Amino acid sequence: MNYFLYIRKSTDEDDRQVLSLEAQEVELNEFATREHLHIVDTFRESQTAKEPGRPIFNEMLARVELGHAEGILAWHPDRLARNSVDGGRIIFLVDSGKIKALKSPTFWFEPTPQGKFMLNIAFGQSKYFVDNLSENTKRGLRQKLRRGEWPGWAPVGYLNDKLEHIVVPDAQRSPLIRKLFGRYATGKHSLKDIQNIAQSIGLFSRSGKVLSVSVIQNILSN
Repeated sequence: MNYFLYIRKSTDEDDRQVLSLEAQEVELNEFATREHLHIVDTFRESQTAKEPGRPIFNEMLARVELGHAEGILAWHPDRLARNSVDGGRIIFLVDSGKIKALKSPTFWFEPTPQGKFMLNIAFGQSKYFVDNLSENTKRGLRQKLRRGEWPGWAPVGYLNDKLEHIVVPDAQRSPLIRKLFGRYATGKHSLKDIQNIAQSIGLFSRSGKVLSVSVIQNILSN
C-alpha cells in the first residue's frame, strides 16, 4: 500500500507545542521504517487548519482521489483537520474506500465503524479546542477593554504604553497624521493621493514601508 506523508505546522498559539516540520518528518519517517510503510510522497504545509482551503492539503486529497496513494501518515489527526469541512472530507474518503489506512504514532485508527467513530471524535476534539481557544481569547480581550487597556498594537500615530497598557499619542507621527486629516478634509484628494502625501511627508509603517491604501483608509476612519 502506498502512503502520503503529511506534516503541518502553523503559527497559531495552540500549535506552539507541536513538533516543527523537520521534527515531524524525522519522527514519521522513522515510524514508517519501523512499520514498513511505503511513502510515495511528502506534503509539507505551514498554515492553520482552523478553516478549509489549505492548498497543499487539498492537493494531497486530490491525488488520493486519483488513486496515487491509499493511506496517509500524519503525526496526529489534528495535523490533518481542525475544522468540520476537512475532517468530513477525510471521513468521506475513508467511507468511499479511497483512504484505506490512516497511520499516526500518537493515534490508533482502522477503517471499521469503531475506527471511524474514534476518528470523528478526534476531529471533533480538535475543532472544540480551536473554538474554545477562540472564545477564551475574545473574552480576555473584552476584559482588557473593560479595564481601559488597549489589547493590541497601537494604531498609526499612537504608541503602546507598556506600563499602563494604554495607547498614547506618538509625538513624532501624530502631527503627520493631523496633516493627512487636514488634506483629506478638503475633499480634493483621493485615498491614493493621501497615500502619496503620507510618503512625501515621511509617514511610513513601523517597519519603514509605504502605508497601503487600506491602512490610510483605516487611519482616516478611526
